[in-house]
Amino acid sequence: MSRFQEWTLAKLDKRFGLDQVMGDSMLKSWLEIRAEITDFEKTSLSHLQGLLILNIDNWNEQEYALHFIGPVFSLVNFSGKKFNAFAERHITGTVEGETMSGNPDGMIASGWREPEIPYFCFQEYKREKDPEGDPAGQCLAAMLVAQELNEHTHPVYGCYTVGRNWFFMMLQEREYAISRVYPATNDDVFDIFRILKALKQIINNIVERGK
Repeated sequence: MSRFQEWTLAKLDKRFGLDQVMGDSMLKSWLEIRAEITDFEKTSLSHLQGLLILNIDNWNEQEYALHFIGPVFSLVNFSGKKFNAFAERHITGTVEGETMSGNPDGMIASGWREPEIPYFCFQEYKREKDPEGDPAGQCLAAMLVAQELNEHTHPVYGCYTVGRNWFFMMLQEREYAISRVYPATNDDVFDIFRILKALKQIINNIVERGK
């Protein structure tokens, strides 16, 4: 058995024959979805961004999650009885004979009290490289397990942060893509929020289809 934090993109590519699709072509179906941002949401995001600009160089990961990441996800409101937002919940699965497990910093999964099938995996890092792993690799490892739990019926979505910078990911069969950087300290914060609202639409459609 291996842990998510042991994996890097290079190791995953080699072990599972993955291919990174360069550019945003694979991600367009998600990143370009239009989603309305209300005046209340804009005001709330501006307030949260002000806290981020003032504190990002001093916050540790837990403080970043408490004061910015968590409130942003709460503002999108993924919580419900059909699917919910979870933090540091254990998932495990077998990918091509390799049993992999871990506790992603966050995920959106079916279920209410406990996660069942994950659709989206999230990792947060303070630095570009953490002593316990590669942020993109760790997120992708969790996404591969999510893909198996979803029986390959639809793409799996992901996101990781490196300080103020957000990156979105998509995995479909053995191809994956990573978006351009979205710094939350500039106007990209509104794109980050729009993309997360679009994700909610996508997950709701998956759940309504019954998978």
